[in-house]
Amino acid sequence: MTPSTLVGGHVFVAGGLAKGGLKYAGDIGAEVIQVFVTNPRGWALSAGDPSEDAKLRESGVPVFLHAPYLVNFGSPTAATLDNSVAVVRHTLRRGVETGARGVVVHTGSAVSQPREDALRQVREHVLPLLDELPGDGPDLLLEPMAGQGQMLCATVQDLGPYLEALEGHPKVGVCLDTCHAFSAGHDLASPEGVRETFDALGELAPGRLKLIHANDSKDACGSKKDRHENIGSGHIGAQAFGEIMRHPVAAGVPVCIETPGKVEAHRQDIETLKKLRGA
Repeated sequence: MTPSTLVGGHVFVAGGLAKGGLKYAGDIGAEVIQVFVTNPRGWALSAGDPSEDAKLRESGVPVFLHAPYLVNFGSPTAATLDNSVAVVRHTLRRGVETGARGVVVHTGSAVSQPREDALRQVREHVLPLLDELPGDGPDLLLEPMAGQGQMLCATVQDLGPYLEALEGHPKVGVCLDTCHAFSAGHDLASPEGVRETFDALGELAPGRLKLIHANDSKDACGSKKDRHENIGSGHIGAQAFGEIMRHPVAAGVPVCIETPGKVEAHRQDIETLKKLRGA
């Protein structure tokens, strides 16, 4: 594990993207932050404040944006597909304006249509968005899900067909959520499970891991339930996160919590991860 691994969290931005977000980051000891720039549960496109964007860019704190939860490029519903394109295009543009390193997007579900048709939609609608990105713009980070329903991507192995659908585009990266991976069947609670998972990720998507969502799990391995828990209070256990940060594929990759609670709980989770990265 390299000393350059940054530990931070998803921050609240009440009062302004920079004013509120950076204050929260300071309160919890975050070295890297993730934020929403639109309503996470809606389609509205929120205009940015250029002065707040500038403060965020000039802060020196690495930033990641998270696209709204409703995004689904595999949906058979035309309105959902159109809205997904619009909101991800908007979030990528906001990524350029805020100097973000990446925009995290959920990999979606086929819902009621064949998987092949859903992946074809991913190709047709996501590739143009990637081609619009400037070279120094943010990467689009694919976040596999916990495996519930007809999810297109849950296990690390599922990333293969998804990346193939996107022609291995150079602006595509991966955001691995530990709770999602554990719930999808990767036994991160054991050192062997961590090695197998990250070895496979390194083989299937070499150099593409750009962010780790560090979340413990309220549910057992393979549960297919997406319920985050504080670090060390769930079924994964604290020591696993040390194993993850020491794996060569995760070396230097920022780690960001999305755990329950507010300031005190988040500060504790970040302190725990900082201790583990030096263990």
